[in-house]
Amino acid sequence: MRAVTRTLVGAGTAVGIAVGSLAAAGTASAATAPETRPAVSAEAVAPLAVNNLGLNTTQAKNWQCWLRDTGYNPGAIDGQLGTNSWKAAQNKFNDLGLNAGAVDGVVGPNTIKALQRYLNIFDYGLTVDGIAGSKTKAAFADFNSIGC
Repeated sequence: MRAVTRTLVGAGTAVGIAVGSLAAAGTASAATAPETRPAVSAEAVAPLAVNNLGLNTTQAKNWQCWLRDTGYNPGAIDGQLGTNSWKAAQNKFNDLGLNAGAVDGVVGPNTIKALQRYLNIFDYGLTVDGIAGSKTKAAFADFNSIGC
């Protein structure tokens, strides 16, 4: 009987220790949750307020005048290609069938492709890839070198 009692007490103790260890482990590993942060800030995904695509102020004014003089309202002729200027350009490109996509004033790949197609009408020979690289920026600057 003594052997049975010792076995039961030993087994009970082992179970108690195991349960206590699990309970302690559960509370010990329950650390405070780390602070969660977004992978990208809101500023990083917001469209640029002004995107001159490498144009200086005079060249950007020339582009705005060109848009205005061809029937598209870019807003103030201030040399700052903002949302209104790009909406005017997107409308122009779409009306010409150059597929600028949504008229949202954001200079994304579709707008760049449409700009490249537009500049190619004037024999700039750009690759239509939606990337505003050095050749696209140089062609855009050249196109806008004539004043309004």
